[in-house]
Amino acid sequence: MPKWVQNGYTEYAKRLPKSCSIKLVELAMATRGKTGSVAKYQQNELKRIENTIPKRAKIIVLDEQGQQTTSLQLAKKLADWLASGQDIALIVGGPDGLHTSLLQKAEWAWGLSKLTLPHSMVRIIVAEQLYRSWSVLQKHPYHRE
Repeated sequence: MPKWVQNGYTEYAKRLPKSCSIKLVELAMATRGKTGSVAKYQQNELKRIENTIPKRAKIIVLDEQGQQTTSLQLAKKLADWLASGQDIALIVGGPDGLHTSLLQKAEWAWGLSKLTLPHSMVRIIVAEQLYRSWSVLQKHPYHRE
């Protein structure tokens, strides 16, 4: 990723306190060949994603068909996640989308926008929205209603 992407993500991630910290785990995209299929790529990605999800973590997928929400609604979800004491795995799939079984395991499917967004922007938007949600919960002036 370009430096501006890392800088954008890091800027919001570092603002979060330890009790609400985020950790970015990047998985390399599967090598594509002439004989591959979407199903094969999704299955390969599924195995690699499942190996990185912390045990007993709540699974939240980012999916174009997911529920779009306001920042205040997301803050409520964040409050619930923090109260649960569980790790939360926010999962963004590759260009072929997430495997159906992962979508079915998810507690929630979050749709950022009806627009197609590049993965580089998604990580910044997610980090910023999590920081915004945390600031709402703390009554911090970052979020203005």
